[in-house]
Amino acid sequence: MKTYIKRTLAIFLCLALILTVLCLVGGGQKKTQDKALSLWTEGAKAKEALVDYVQTVTDAESDDFIPVEDRIAVFDLDGTLFCETDPNYFDYTLLAYRVLEDPDYKDKASDFEREVANKIKAQNETGAKFDGLAVDHGKAVASAFKGMTVDEFNAYIQEFKKQPMPSYDGMTRGDGWYRPMLEVVDYLQANDFTVYVVSGTDRFIVRGIVDNSPLNVPNRQIIGSDETVVARNQGDEDSLDFTYNKDNEYNDDDAIVLGGEFIIKNLKMNKVAVITQEIGRKPVLSFGNSSGDSSMAEYVTSGNPYKSLAFMLCCDDTARENGKEETAQKMYDLCEEYDWVPVSMKNDWTTIYGDGVTKK
Repeated sequence: MKTYIKRTLAIFLCLALILTVLCLVGGGQKKTQDKALSLWTEGAKAKEALVDYVQTVTDAESDDFIPVEDRIAVFDLDGTLFCETDPNYFDYTLLAYRVLEDPDYKDKASDFEREVANKIKAQNETGAKFDGLAVDHGKAVASAFKGMTVDEFNAYIQEFKKQPMPSYDGMTRGDGWYRPMLEVVDYLQANDFTVYVVSGTDRFIVRGIVDNSPLNVPNRQIIGSDETVVARNQGDEDSLDFTYNKDNEYNDDDAIVLGGEFIIKNLKMNKVAVITQEIGRKPVLSFGNSSGDSSMAEYVTSGNPYKSLAFMLCCDDTARENGKEETAQKMYDLCEEYDWVPVSMKNDWTTIYGDGVTKK
């Protein structure tokens, strides 16, 4: 009898312990979820849409369950994760600095590089538009940094990131992350999504922006516009004829350097092409902010075997950000037309860059 009572009591204690652990775990999960998007306003429709989506596709009992290996999310960079213009794209301002201000390079810049940099300067000062500037800029970046190793280029970017943002107090060029969007990335990664950055900015520049930043995305998941890379000791020899090695006429270890030739501007349909080539699986979530991301959004949401969504940021905040209401309205209209989920920077976020940053 005593043995029976002891066994019963032991079973009861075990069950009580299991229930306690489950309650603690469940409470911990709820707490984590409640805090996951804490910089988003209560009742924001975009937030609700994302949370509902993630809860559904990660529920093994749901008809819309997505296996971990297929939980892929793609994010644009400028205007989606990071400050888009102040007064221009990060990579545009980087080139302008390199060609027009850098004391170690400005006297060496080519006429073409100066022409492109001055167009950027004019665009910054007057709002002027120039046909073909996106591709010309890519070509100028490739040539202006030709010969640098990847590490040297990254070090250059790290120094440039220390410069103050012209339109903000309390923020450097490298600090321009949208804090609520960083929460989205963290939230997705916590739910076993693989996150890729798919940007129109030069791939090495994106890597430099992400390096030493709060965005936890490895280089292998960063896709951008591309330029050639070659072996430092290769000279004009074709890559099919040259062997990378330390035994060369320079008697020096070889290294990978920027080759100086522009390959592709990763915008619009090109984003779909590189996703297909480099990821090899159709993503289920897309985050963008402009017409340059439209093809990516439609690719993700059209004919997808899994439940999918596309989110588009609308730059409607003119108090905390360099917002453009007309541009924002155009994106709201596109979201309505294509059934994308709009994100209001003005209404959906409690902060943009953090409490210590103010717009001048």
